[in-house]
Amino acid sequence: MNPTAALAGATPTPYWLDDAARPDALPALRGPAQADLAIVGGGYLGLWTALLAKQRDPGRDVLIVEGATCGHAASGRNGGFCEASLTHGFGNGLARWPEELDTLLRLGRENLAELAATITDEQIDCDFRSTGVLAVATAEHHVADLADEHAHMRSHGIAAELLSAAEVRRRVDSPTYLGALFDPDVALVEPARLAWGLREACVRRGVRIFEHTPVTDLRADGSEIALSTRGGGVRASHVVLATNAYRPLLKRLRLMTVPVYDYALMSEPLTAQQRDSIGWVNGEGISDSANQFHYYRLTRDGRILWGGYDAIYHFASAMHPQLEQRAATFEVLARNFFETFPQLEGLRSSHTWGGVIDTCTRFSAFYGTAMDNRVSYALGFTGLGVGATRFAGNVVLDLLEGHETERTSLRMVREKPLPFPPEPFRWFGIESTRRSLAMADRNAGRENLWLRAMDKIGFGFDS
Repeated sequence: MNPTAALAGATPTPYWLDDAARPDALPALRGPAQADLAIVGGGYLGLWTALLAKQRDPGRDVLIVEGATCGHAASGRNGGFCEASLTHGFGNGLARWPEELDTLLRLGRENLAELAATITDEQIDCDFRSTGVLAVATAEHHVADLADEHAHMRSHGIAAELLSAAEVRRRVDSPTYLGALFDPDVALVEPARLAWGLREACVRRGVRIFEHTPVTDLRADGSEIALSTRGGGVRASHVVLATNAYRPLLKRLRLMTVPVYDYALMSEPLTAQQRDSIGWVNGEGISDSANQFHYYRLTRDGRILWGGYDAIYHFASAMHPQLEQRAATFEVLARNFFETFPQLEGLRSSHTWGGVIDTCTRFSAFYGTAMDNRVSYALGFTGLGVGATRFAGNVVLDLLEGHETERTSLRMVREKPLPFPPEPFRWFGIESTRRSLAMADRNAGRENLWLRAMDKIGFGFDS
């Protein structure tokens, strides 16, 4: 099918936010406010941190200031893959923290179970389903790579399954599949509804949330931290920064992450005949094994979300609403969709969207404190923050409270990634890496000198 025809008439907005259940915005802050704990940012990290803080101490006065509305950005428009992994996948954890990987795996599974329990207890209607995820091989070298990862996963107690081409095609039928690795420790959610449900749970516990209240400055003022906002300001004993892809309030963090644009399509609902033609009766999440990979999943109303592949960085970390629509990327996504599922010829896209995620050079979140341990932060989730943000909420609270816990003793938590260089070297490095990853995909996975050098120094850029 002509990709342009498949995209004709699609609504240029995230499907998850185009929902009649979307709550009204909460009032903006007017005048000064005081709190024990102030949280900047109303995405997953900010909301989980507030909820966990109230669970630890119901009497604690907690306040969230959000520049737009809770869940409006990456937390509301992602693919909804809620993974147990805290390290951006098993392979990244094995490569970077092998000596504590078993601990990280256990903590990740505990975090996912507690997340699921909260969704049940708070009656959050976000279609949480423990489906697992299939990493599918679409090139011969992927098959060997998945077999190697399967052996490592099994040796660390993960009940992963290695599937042949015939076995995976009995689950989901695509002529491009040559095999797959099934990871059971992954769930799917409707991301915006999860954010809205967390917001409601916070409000029920007395968390004050001010939306459309961007913070413009952060400074120490005596024994307190002062946040400047339009039309008011906040003073708090402690502050958590949960802004992720947006410009950090702490200057020390401004070379630690970069904003990268990720894009997705949502199909119209499949007919019964179309659904039968691909199977997919268990509704697993799916990603392919290329460097430039796709992620895709079914929705509760029978649509297919199809995203990924292109990861676009703009010079000087540029961010603008106009960059959230990119026709060239949507056409690539649509073309690759029909190559994967030719039996769905004629299916159209109902929604197209894009937006920034924050990435760091180690691909997974990092943590820290500032201003005499009165400010803590976590950022760098690189697109896998749906589950990991809850774990991060506990970490940033541990750090603020000065508690040495199993979480804070992790090398993963104690160490920072390498910073990105300043411009123009940042753009050159990211673009060189992106092009090299695409070249490796075309060259049976063989990495060029640039990628080998980046791996050696621990400096990466994940597509």
